[in-house]
Amino acid sequence: MVMGTADFPLLSRIDDPADLRALPLPELKRLAGELRRFVLETVSRTGGHLASNLGTVELTIALHRVFDTPREPIVWDVGHQSYPHKILTGRREAMASLRQRGGLAGFPRRDESPYDSFGVGHSSTSISAALGMAIARRQRGENGHCIAVIGDGAMTAGMAFEALEHAGSLDANLLVILNDNEMSISPNVGGLSKYLSRILTSRTYSMMREGSKRVLQYMPPMWELARRTEEHMKGMVVPGTLFEELGFNYYGPIDGHDLDSLIPILENLRELPGPRLLHVVTRKGKGYKLAERDPCGYHGVGSFDPEQGLQSGSGQQAPTYTEVFGQWLCDQAELDPALVGITPAMREGSGLVAFSERFPDRYHDVGIAEQHAVTLAAGMACEGLHPVVAIYSTFLQRGYDQLIHDVALQNLPVLFAIDRAGLVGPDGPTHAGAFDLSYLRCIPNLVVMTPASEDECRRMLCTGYAHNGPAAVRYPRGRGPGILPDKRLEPLPLGKGEILRSGRRIALLMFGSLLDACTAAADELDATLANMRFVKPLDEALIERLAAEHELLVTVEDNVVAGGAGSAVAEYLAEAGVTRPMIHLGLPDRFVEHGSREELLSECGLDAAGIVRRIRQTMDLDFVKTGRLG
Repeated sequence: MVMGTADFPLLSRIDDPADLRALPLPELKRLAGELRRFVLETVSRTGGHLASNLGTVELTIALHRVFDTPREPIVWDVGHQSYPHKILTGRREAMASLRQRGGLAGFPRRDESPYDSFGVGHSSTSISAALGMAIARRQRGENGHCIAVIGDGAMTAGMAFEALEHAGSLDANLLVILNDNEMSISPNVGGLSKYLSRILTSRTYSMMREGSKRVLQYMPPMWELARRTEEHMKGMVVPGTLFEELGFNYYGPIDGHDLDSLIPILENLRELPGPRLLHVVTRKGKGYKLAERDPCGYHGVGSFDPEQGLQSGSGQQAPTYTEVFGQWLCDQAELDPALVGITPAMREGSGLVAFSERFPDRYHDVGIAEQHAVTLAAGMACEGLHPVVAIYSTFLQRGYDQLIHDVALQNLPVLFAIDRAGLVGPDGPTHAGAFDLSYLRCIPNLVVMTPASEDECRRMLCTGYAHNGPAAVRYPRGRGPGILPDKRLEPLPLGKGEILRSGRRIALLMFGSLLDACTAAADELDATLANMRFVKPLDEALIERLAAEHELLVTVEDNVVAGGAGSAVAEYLAEAGVTRPMIHLGLPDRFVEHGSREELLSECGLDAAGIVRRIRQTMDLDFVKTGRLG
């Protein structure tokens, strides 16, 4: 996107935060308007996270205005809210490449800019990271502050409170910005909050409070009276007693879109030492009415016309894997009153909207608390319920200990519906489900399934639900090959694969969603194609048959090769004493960067051309000429 100075006269002059600090306050307000419009125009072209970024415009300007970034680092939690930060820190023109292959990442990246002090993607890590930085600076005898910007949603995670509890016991210069974008400030309360915040962040108040404590502590009755009075007043007018008890000085709430308040308050806070928490209230989608009315719908978007807004799809399309899961969950719940659905703050993303509306008493959103979600399911299963945990592959990593100790060790009937398996495209490596087959297949008692189509996904969900123990069905983002699911609730035979195509000499053993690519490759090579379906338990009889009837076995999966489904096949054949040439195709031993899913699969050699090329490269020239392996 080419940005003209006439369209953005102030923003076009901002190449780094030093330029921002030179502007007078009235121009900062104009800059906020230009920055918000630039974010909207950029995301409407590239796709990305919109509503959350529109809500952090003024806060971003104020932080870079007051603090000496990057010397005083800002750690953005999750990164959904960091686009204004990227634009103001020298990446304005590069925003046209946002989330595209070879372009800017959708999240902060340390290797992208010195202003990106910490790489993020998962939530609730900012306070821990910023505290670690603050401790390191204190140990080196350096001045300055470290800032963590965390949303109210991310504050639901236990990790955030672990960090708060630790930080409150230290004297490190840590400022936590609680970006609360779910509540609004009414005019009456807003004025009082602004007044209190100005007083509470002033050096005079701070000195008086600390001085009074030092004096009165030697007069126990007076000290206790003063302490109780202060706590009583806080409980009435300042919603920060919890943070104070954790050792933080709490300030706010203040209007996060009011630069007249934000800047002087941050300037005051910069003069205060130790751990502090500033509570700012912002509005998702601020300045774009459609996003303000529907912040969830405008959270993550593809390209669209800002004048028209998001448009519903036209025509009949095959359902996504997520939609297949959502429909199955409702259908199964109609038949079994013991079914309960659990999600860690991903109702829409995991396809639970309809279930939450039809079965509200059996729907449980636990917030951003993956560990709790897994153990909650275990507790429910102990009491006769049948929990289904809908979770992204990359987020299940955070509940891994609970999956092993609380579910699998006790062999409890919990079904994990694992969305976003494999490569996810523009969100990049922080959100890719690249490791689940490797970290799941090593767990005893756990059944692991990989559907090749929408219909197979539904049947595998039935299989896992009927299994008297823990089970996992992992499926990718988006649509499959278009094999519409049957309406019946019919499970598959446990641990049994199928032959999709019979060929000669070469056998492709496919695990998961790469059906179209494997079918095309098998046709070109006249190879046998087996849909293995189960990573655990493996169809050992089918593997032995394929090894006996073919000269080369090729395993294909959208998981890392290391420890994945192909490794399981090789381990079984080695244990059975069967020797056969093998190729393992999957994701490489590196983090795959962002781009479209199709581009990334091609890059990893997991499209049809890549599969054929790799097989032919592995064969010697005699095979290419004669059709026989050397």
